[in-house]
Amino acid sequence: MKTARGISFALFLFLVIAQVCRSQAGLPAKWEELTGPDFIQAIHRSQGVCILPFGILEKHGPHLPLGTDLLDVRFAVMNAVAQEYAVVFPEYYFGQIFEAQQQPGTVAYSLSTQLTLLQETVKEMARNGCKKVVIVNGHGGNNSLLPLFAQAQLATPRDYVVYVFGLPNLKVPGRPAMKTPMDQHAGEAETSHMLIARPDLVHLDRATQQSGADLNRQSLPDSVYSGIWWYARFPNHYAGNGEAANKELGAFDQKEWSRQIADAIKAIKADEVSLKLQNQFFEDSQHPLDTKQ
Repeated sequence: MKTARGISFALFLFLVIAQVCRSQAGLPAKWEELTGPDFIQAIHRSQGVCILPFGILEKHGPHLPLGTDLLDVRFAVMNAVAQEYAVVFPEYYFGQIFEAQQQPGTVAYSLSTQLTLLQETVKEMARNGCKKVVIVNGHGGNNSLLPLFAQAQLATPRDYVVYVFGLPNLKVPGRPAMKTPMDQHAGEAETSHMLIARPDLVHLDRATQQSGADLNRQSLPDSVYSGIWWYARFPNHYAGNGEAANKELGAFDQKEWSRQIADAIKAIKADEVSLKLQNQFFEDSQHPLDTKQ
């Protein structure tokens, strides 16, 4: 078993290597840190691939910051682009979080605003040369919103492609064993991730001040969906036990998350098919009666 000192050193080494890679890149990856002339170079270097890390502002139990999803996903993205360069858009948190409006600090924009602002954002990114916009999701409440948004890109012609990278699959070989049987929100895994991304904002001593237990106050068949399901189960907006968090799990998951994002960026850079098919689709959609049956 690794000692805490060994884990800390391994984590430190990982972060140092990532920082060195950023320095070697010569260009900042963060959109807001680039000068005008450097931005042009960055777009060329990234082959038009730009990342939009998508978080949210919501309660994360009694012990994690409201911006946990935003902080985590941006941390993962920045380590990913140190491996495979791309331009990273500034913090973005205008997503779906109606289910947490009863909790302090939640910012829940109307659905029309969410969709309009996201469309305007990717349109502006594309106007600036980002012909491959990759939305990297860091919030479970966006799991339905973002595929819908991506599908809606087929409504009208455009000269860019929107890709969605969903929440990562972290149940991979070598992952440290979980201590808790139920872990959905602000619990063991998410708290472990923040112990790596922003340990200064984690208050483990507060993790047991509220319950993250499933109250199961709704009785419906599995095939029936109701928007109140989350409140029915987790009114504290806390699902799991953050007290079980540890840096070994957090470091493993963050490294794996970044690797998966980097692999996706590499594949998207090599993708020469999606835009061609999209253009063909737009052409065909103008003449549906001519489509071979």
